Amino acid sequence: MLNNRWGVLTVLFIVRATMAVQFSSLGAVAPLLSRELGFSIADVGILIGLYHAPGIALALPGGAFGQRFGDKATVLGALALMLAGGVLMALAPSWPLQITGRLVAGAGAAIMSVVLTKMLTDWFAGKETATAMAIFINSWPVGIALSLLLLPLLGTRLGVSAVHLGVAAFIGSCMLLLGVCYRAPPDTVQSQPASRHLGRAVVMALVTAGLIWGFFNIGVAMIFSFGPSMLVEQGWSIAAAGSAISIVLWISAVTVPLGGFLADRFRRPQQIIVVSCVAFGALLLALPRSGAVIATVMALGAISGLPAGPIMSLLAKVLQPGTRAIGMGLFFTVFYVCMMLGPAAAGAIGKWAGSAASALDFGAAMILACPLLLWLGNRFPAFTTKPA
Repeated sequence: MLNNRWGVLTVLFIVRATMAVQFSSLGAVAPLLSRELGFSIADVGILIGLYHAPGIALALPGGAFGQRFGDKATVLGALALMLAGGVLMALAPSWPLQITGRLVAGAGAAIMSVVLTKMLTDWFAGKETATAMAIFINSWPVGIALSLLLLPLLGTRLGVSAVHLGVAAFIGSCMLLLGVCYRAPPDTVQSQPASRHLGRAVVMALVTAGLIWGFFNIGVAMIFSFGPSMLVEQGWSIAAAGSAISIVLWISAVTVPLGGFLADRFRRPQQIIVVSCVAFGALLLALPRSGAVIATVMALGAISGLPAGPIMSLLAKVLQPGTRAIGMGLFFTVFYVCMMLGPAAAGAIGKWAGSAASALDFGAAMILACPLLLWLGNRFPAFTTKPA
């Protein structure tokens, strides 16, 4: 068991990376799914999207599960669901069972996302919270990078089923890692009892924080979802467009923890959120209109990662130890609703306008709304109290 919070962060980082690896596993081997199972690109897209669908219904209960059964046991159960869903997809190639497996795995990921964030907050509340959250969030791009690097090689040699089983093996190893290495922080074991009553002011603050995180992620998603299509419309090849947009991911992997470090070092998380979101939104507006595409995407990568850790650190201010489980559930429910509706709205706008560039403009509007939401959140006392 680990007593050092940075060691705990390492464990939680690795465990959270399982979600990114499993989420991106289908996209990484999409041509193999078409060849071996006869799935169309649309079918693959449906399966990819289904991974986040259970979060809308399970984020709030996920926090309650953590209260009822304990954080560690709940995450182990969530990992078991992810493992079971992956194994089902490996052994059952029929379309209905593929959908079932994807939903089961997504349900586990949704529950785990809520409870893992609460566990990290327990260890870091008032102690480099923004830095820890930024590093923790970075497990997502790291997991996606690992998936894109390793899974195509595995699938090409051994087939699609081996990809699902390989991901399941990684999940199983993380179950062992968490079971052996994690325990609750000693200073919160006997802290105030868990509560299901948040109070109106806290609920409003959580909803606002969830909207900020959701709008921010919608803006980021627009880059990867519609950026390549926008460049293809301008005459780029598909391969070149994808490579150019991927620069954002690689650079942001460095700037995400940097944003958290700066927020903790200078104790100005809200200022970092405002300044970087304004710059991020302006660059996103400029991307479809700029002749210097590579320079613009490099600047986007440098700026887009900075607000992530400071935004997530807002939770440590809003929630006391006894309300973290249920509060995280509410926060992530708002986030999942945003992530379901935002891309759909952007796609509809792009279709109506006849250009993918309009979807990027929609993303910029979402990013620029974040400082306004932060200003609104500061009207609630829960946003301005000192961390628990």
